[in-house]
Formats: sequence, C-alpha cells, structure tokens
Amino acid sequence: MINEIKLAFSENKMAIYVSIAVLFISLVLGYILEPYLFSYLNPVVEEFTREVESGVLELTFTSIFSNNIRIVLMMFIYGIFFCFSLVILSFNGFFVGYYVATTEDLLVTVLLIIPHGIFEFSSCILACASGLVLFNFVYKFLKAIWAQESESFKVILTNSFNESSAKLKQAVILFIIASVLMAVAGVVEAYLTVPTADWILSFIS
Repeated sequence: MINEIKLAFSENKMAIYVSIAVLFISLVLGYILEPYLFSYLNPVVEEFTREVESGVLELTFTSIFSNNIRIVLMMFIYGIFFCFSLVILSFNGFFVGYYVATTEDLLVTVLLIIPHGIFEFSSCILACASGLVLFNFVYKFLKAIWAQESESFKVILTNSFNESSAKLKQAVILFIIASVLMAVAGVVEAYLTVPTADWILSFIS
C-alpha cells in the first residue's frame, strides 16, 4: 500500500503542482482584488458571520468537516469535467484571500487560519489533483476504447478499463488522503486553532 501511495504522488506530480499553483495564485488575486470582489463575496462573508453569531451555525467538528468534505468530494467528482476541479479550488482560494484582505487585524486572522489551514489547504490541493487524475483516467479509458477493434463491446470495455485502471486507483488514493487531511483540519479548527492563537497572542501582548 505504501508503494501505491508513493506511486500516486510520483506519477501525478504535474496535477499536484498545477493545483498548488492555482491555489497560490487565487489566494494572491483574492487578496489583491478585494475591492473588486467586494460586491460578490461580501454578502457571503456577512451571511456566514451572521449565522455564527446568531448560533444558527455552530463551528463544531461535525459542521466544519461536513462542509469541507463536501468541497473535497466535489473537486474529486467534478474532475470528470477536467477544469471544474480547478474552478472550485480557485473560488476557495479567492474567498480566503479576500477574507484576509478585509480583516482589520492581519496577525490575528493569520493565526486563526494557519493551524488548520496547513491541513485544509493540503487537502484541497490533493482533492483537486485527484479530480485531475480522475479526468486522466476517463481520457485514457475513452482513448483505449477508440483504439481497439474487437467485435465484442464487453471485451473493448474490459480491455480499456484494464489499460487505464491504474489512474483511477491513484485518483482514489489521493482523494482518500485528502479526506483524511480534511478530517484532521476539522479537529484542529474545532479544538486547537483558537486556543493556539490565544496562546501566541498572550505572549505578544
């Protein structure tokens, strides 16, 4: 299993690198373009803040994980349509970059993001990469179908799947790792992020 995990990473470096680049660029653009994104993203921020303050939305592990794992699942499944995984990742990057730009105290905001963000961003990168690898599987599968000349459609499907199944397996492995990282991020965000930020700020102040 360890070798299969290593293979999933080593054979899909480009998908991972692209996901890292997209996330980084979208974070930076979200921060820089904050004035232009205000009318689009501010209502989302205000609604989220209102739900948290009113108690409608509780930041528990269950609520955090259920929301974040939905995003991970979307990036994986929408990988079938290739660019949609990148679109979802970009939106989340834009949103975080925008949110950081709108906060009054940058240090506090960063401290409230970094502890769980390390795991959450890593999860999003791998989830997006898994979607891209899933698209690679679909592409190879369809390409193998067209390349065969067997009279039996069942044989064509079987042979095509066997030729491309390695990519499907790697996509699933990356998705599972992304899900585990998101679960860790949920635990850290629910129980450790705020106490850690308070502890660091107590030394600074």
